Amino acid sequence: MSSDHPPGLDLDQLRRHLDRERPGLVGGPLTARLIEGGRSNLTYAVSDGASRWVVRRPPLGHVLATAHDMKREHRVIEALHPTDVPVPAPVLLSEAAEGNAALGAPFYVMEFVDGTPYRTAEQLAPLGPERTRNAVLGLVDTLVDLHAVDPVAVGLGDFGRPDGFLDRQLRRWGKQLDASRNRDLAGIDELHAALGRALPASPAPAVVHGDYRLDNVLIGEDDRIKAVLDWEMSTLGDPLTDLGLLVMYSAKLEVPDSPVSTTAGAPGHPDPAELIERYAARSGRDVSGVAWYTAFAWFKLAVILEGIHYRYTLGRTVGAGFDRIGELVPVFIEHGLTTLQGRQEG
Repeated sequence: MSSDHPPGLDLDQLRRHLDRERPGLVGGPLTARLIEGGRSNLTYAVSDGASRWVVRRPPLGHVLATAHDMKREHRVIEALHPTDVPVPAPVLLSEAAEGNAALGAPFYVMEFVDGTPYRTAEQLAPLGPERTRNAVLGLVDTLVDLHAVDPVAVGLGDFGRPDGFLDRQLRRWGKQLDASRNRDLAGIDELHAALGRALPASPAPAVVHGDYRLDNVLIGEDDRIKAVLDWEMSTLGDPLTDLGLLVMYSAKLEVPDSPVSTTAGAPGHPDPAELIERYAARSGRDVSGVAWYTAFAWFKLAVILEGIHYRYTLGRTVGAGFDRIGELVPVFIEHGLTTLQGRQEG
């Protein structure tokens, strides 16, 4: 529903800001709606009746800690827009928080792209097997395009610290796990330690999305990817971390009525092996160690879910399905251990 006063966005002030910074961009009065589904940063669809844009800002009440995110997100889509990677066209970045009456925080504006983010197998199923297959294979092809971008050539040569990337990632998520410990979790420390012992040597660094999956892209009516969204975790790093996460989200959980789901159950959905093979064939990269990256993805999601469960036990998270999140954590741990064990045995 459109509103003159969506939370965290003053449309009158935004209009004045846009008129000052981009004269002639906006025609009629602005309306806006908050786009649901974002994990942290707030996303609004804004329209003047003729054109539409998207505004992204940090969560309410959190300015300094996330101010850098707005600049990073805007920077990466601005760098990637001239490449083969489909991203919305950037319009404006406003870094100043103080005195910014439009939002009271840093924000950026980009074009609105029509498309659908498919979050579950049930949402994919009406497309039918052939269209589903094409959409998911297109996800792999777009990932190959992303990892083919020369970071230096597009001005992202200093976008991250690729040296020691996997070690830092593993330590980071280990610390996240320690911050959420309030129960015994069989196998979680074993998985973390096993990942550390088997740490692979990373290939040449690439621009990494960090959360690459089907519901972070917009699929058009032609089943092609129109835009890759949610770049808040992007950096320079090991490209196979993106592939491992995509493979994880393409595996079947086999948990009835799970509050967390993958798209794998949709008819026509390619299996993980086919996704890996297609990525390898199109990218030319050695993917023989992808099981480690997939096991790491299972570990990372187990830690994220345990954090949600921990907050739920403290009464800090409410909503449908949160009461069952804790049941899923052992499932993710087991998948991680099984995946890593299969790699070592193979």
